[in-house]
Amino acid sequence: NGAVPGERGKQDKSVKRGNWGNQIEFVLTSVGYAVGLGNVWRFPYLCYRNGGGAFMFPYFIMLVFCGIPLFFMELSFGQFASQGCLGVWRVSPMFKGVGYGMMVVSTYIGIYYNVVICIAFYYFFVSMTRVLPWTYCSNPWNTADCAGVLDGNVSSRAALNLTHLLNTTQKRTSPSEEYWRRYVLELSDDIGNLGEVRLPLLGCLGVSWVVVFLCLIKGVKSSGKVVYFTATFPYVVLTILFVRGITLEGAITGIMYYLTPQWDKILNAKVWGDAASQIFYSLGCAWGGLITMASYNKFHNNCYRDSIIISITNCATSVYAGFVIFSILGFMANHLGVDVSKVADHGPGLAFVAYPEALTLLPISPLWSILFFFMLILLGLGTQFCLLETLVTAIVDEVGNEWIIRRKTFVTLGVAVAGFLLGVPLTTQAGIYWLLLMDNYAASFSLVIISCIMCVAIMYIYGHRNYFKDIEMMLGFPPPLFFQICWRFISPAIIFFILIFTVIQYRPISYNEYVYPTWAISIGFLMALSSVICIPIYAIYKVCRSEGDTLLERLKNATKASKDWGPALAEHRSGRYAPAFSPSTESHLEVQPLQPEKGQSEAAAASPVQGSNGSAHSQDSRL
Repeated sequence: NGAVPGERGKQDKSVKRGNWGNQIEFVLTSVGYAVGLGNVWRFPYLCYRNGGGAFMFPYFIMLVFCGIPLFFMELSFGQFASQGCLGVWRVSPMFKGVGYGMMVVSTYIGIYYNVVICIAFYYFFVSMTRVLPWTYCSNPWNTADCAGVLDGNVSSRAALNLTHLLNTTQKRTSPSEEYWRRYVLELSDDIGNLGEVRLPLLGCLGVSWVVVFLCLIKGVKSSGKVVYFTATFPYVVLTILFVRGITLEGAITGIMYYLTPQWDKILNAKVWGDAASQIFYSLGCAWGGLITMASYNKFHNNCYRDSIIISITNCATSVYAGFVIFSILGFMANHLGVDVSKVADHGPGLAFVAYPEALTLLPISPLWSILFFFMLILLGLGTQFCLLETLVTAIVDEVGNEWIIRRKTFVTLGVAVAGFLLGVPLTTQAGIYWLLLMDNYAASFSLVIISCIMCVAIMYIYGHRNYFKDIEMMLGFPPPLFFQICWRFISPAIIFFILIFTVIQYRPISYNEYVYPTWAISIGFLMALSSVICIPIYAIYKVCRSEGDTLLERLKNATKASKDWGPALAEHRSGRYAPAFSPSTESHLEVQPLQPEKGQSEAAAASPVQGSNGSAHSQDSRL
């Protein structure tokens, strides 16, 4: 851990900020952060839409050339400085706006992500019943168009196909869709028509914020213990649902739909764009969470190994979740006598409409429903912990005095209460419109811009040679050549490609048949800009405040690493980060060549030398 033999006082722990209890806590937290709802409700759908198994090819190429390098860069950046997403920018103070941008993005995501968790909580609670409430069409909220899979005693497939043919003339709505739209959301007709707050959802939002706050009450000390459960149990549930899914009739059809490669699609730019975007958003790059989590690592922790383990686990989970989703969708399509594409969906539509409806067909359906929504809650909480910790750590590190460090719990409480209050509008009858607006705009192209500027700032402004030396000092070896090339050329190029692709592919947002009005889309763009605008505003402010007579001098001073950049603990500040010693101390620390005379070497061994952290030890042990 970087200790010198014989020097007892040296430790690799930050007493002031705190550290992870052990390395497993960090890896599990990062896995919980990276593996989120998108792995379950976005990846399988993208895979089936973009050529099945053929999509895996661009997906894994983007993982190797963009995902893992960016993940490693953010982990090493946070770990080296032991600072949150604001403090790390001592490396080049002019770019501190990137840190503020990350905070803004994490705020937006943190607000709406907890609303999704609260809806999962709601479904989790209502599943505790003998018959799931979205099984039949005989409820007060159902319409005449409702046609349930289990309604009536139709047993033969032929009769089901006949009813299906009759229903295609008029629009068939499933009981689960009517339950979702007409009962859970009581959906209004327009984004501007907020209607009333849905009290059951508001209550669940309160529950989810209380859970997040209690898990983070002692910072990484408490959340590090919680992740032993929240990061591992979803895999247990996925496996249970997987075993249940593949034993059903028609499951193989669904899985073939998900995996059958359509190689002609590989030449389509959209497939590569989707692959790059999914890797980028799925790993949580540029949210600030990775820098924050790594800042609580010990200085000499091997974050290179961690970044590869976490990235591959995240992508493997996505692929695995696809089997779970499509096996049950295949069973449902088989039951209805329709094509799998008719029942496939993504986003909230998959989690709260298509999949719950498929679960009603299973024996003991409430059990599978409880398990599925419990898994969604845990997947969401893992990401939410890191989003909240990112904001709290940034605030505490920025103020940085003893008073606020001792009252970190109150900062966490303040951020949680603010998050709850800002989430209240999303529990109104128009809440889902706002939620999807935030999801589409607040964290889309702004993340790509933030990440691109971060790459350029570290590699070209701070200097790649300096950064590689820093990593060598921390890990004991420089980053492998492949990562050096990716960081300097390939990853920024891919990020730029994602940005261009996002702009070209842009379509105004819609929800089912509802098209968003222009003013709502303008609000979306303002949300996206609010995080990016921090970068030029702070840069201009920093240049104006820097010393220098000409603009060029000011620019140089604004981008130059500040004096307190480097490892946080004094014992790790060696080489170019070593503090300047007074002449007396320097002569004292000078290492003598060992003389062959025994007497002299004994005298040298007996003379105590003052260590960098104040502990005395012999000249011999120093050598």
